[in-house]
Amino acid sequence: MVKPGQDNIDEIAEVVGLPGDVFGIEEDHDIKYKTLSWKMVAMLMITEIVSNGMLSLPSSFAAVGIVPGVAVVFFLGAFGTYTAWALIQFKLRHPEVHNMGDAGYILFGPLGREILGGGTILFAICATGSQLLAGQLALSTLSNNSVCALGFTGILSLITTIFSFPRTLGNISWISVVAAASIILAGILGMAGAGASSIAPGNIAIAVTSNFTDAFISITNPVFAFAGHFMFFILISEMRRPQDAMKAAWVLQIVATGFYIIFASVTYWYIGAEVQSPSLLSLSPLWAKISFGVALPNFLIAGSLYSHTAAKLVFIRVFRNSHHVHSHTFSGWSLWTLLILIANVAAFVFAAGIPIFNYLVGITASLFAAWYTYGLAGAFWLHDAYHFEGGYSAWSKQPFMFVINVLTILAGGFICVGGLYATIASLIAASDAGELATPFQC
Repeated sequence: MVKPGQDNIDEIAEVVGLPGDVFGIEEDHDIKYKTLSWKMVAMLMITEIVSNGMLSLPSSFAAVGIVPGVAVVFFLGAFGTYTAWALIQFKLRHPEVHNMGDAGYILFGPLGREILGGGTILFAICATGSQLLAGQLALSTLSNNSVCALGFTGILSLITTIFSFPRTLGNISWISVVAAASIILAGILGMAGAGASSIAPGNIAIAVTSNFTDAFISITNPVFAFAGHFMFFILISEMRRPQDAMKAAWVLQIVATGFYIIFASVTYWYIGAEVQSPSLLSLSPLWAKISFGVALPNFLIAGSLYSHTAAKLVFIRVFRNSHHVHSHTFSGWSLWTLLILIANVAAFVFAAGIPIFNYLVGITASLFAAWYTYGLAGAFWLHDAYHFEGGYSAWSKQPFMFVINVLTILAGGFICVGGLYATIASLIAASDAGELATPFQC
């Protein structure tokens, strides 16, 4: 098995996509999926990962201290780069894989397909709902809470539905450039606003002693700020040259890791230990409005990518290898429309109607994102080394890679179990304190 950075897959310049992939030869088809360049995939990755999760990082730094905070984000960024490489290598060796459900089938059989596919759908819908709530908070801030927040959520759901409706990611990719730019600019404005609204500049802790629950929640914030790998198979499946996918992953990880550290450190430096989550709430009203307003396109478009992902997984599962995938048929468009509506309506109902929704997001992220982003990458490497390079002897001949990938699986399990414990403990504490919201409240 090769090390990261090596190209162990023969490049096929004449063929768009990979031989045997889910979309096949598209030359004469009405709807062409494999149109994305690696640059546009990088924009899509930045849009869906560098989003509202970034705004929780300053409070995480305040909870654990600046040095542990920076160390955790840097480590997770580097770790996520490796797991992205492992995932991409798995995709290149298994071009028929379109989503995590397909990968689950290869690793664990039919049950694996249902669990990992269902987890992708559930996590994508919850992630859409999370973006709706972020957008709701942005609009409430901009309007000085003058309008019922539930109405804002409904409006945002409608916009997200429209943005997610195109059948191909190529038709969404151009607006992702706006979304990626908006969250980066919002972060820059947020740092400027922190400087202008400084509460306790320089009053930061090098390290903070905390109990396990609080510390682990603070650590899971950066973990889930990198949690976008669940979309990678679907994104790569619509690339013209999947062999270039690692270029997009490098851009993503460098931008995300670097910007996360800068944003969280600067904001924490100026606001201090009382920084809120999301951090833009710690700014003066003017700076909060400016920053939230600029970030709003990202919340909407990232949410649309998540709901598109949930719909696309089911659509391909139903119509794989049929003409409905590539043709403008009544059945194809009817099912696609229905799936988009279901995904976005479900996200709205989850976000507005479930009092424990924020905790539900944490639970689903612990159950699935911990594995999609980290743990499963180890299983991908172990599987392919065994099946492509000579069974158990392939593991013994590469002891370093074997150990790294076993530890990767264990890390996914640790994040999963620890995240579940911390989230459920926080949920119980909030319930006991009477802090849970009521369904569909303004």
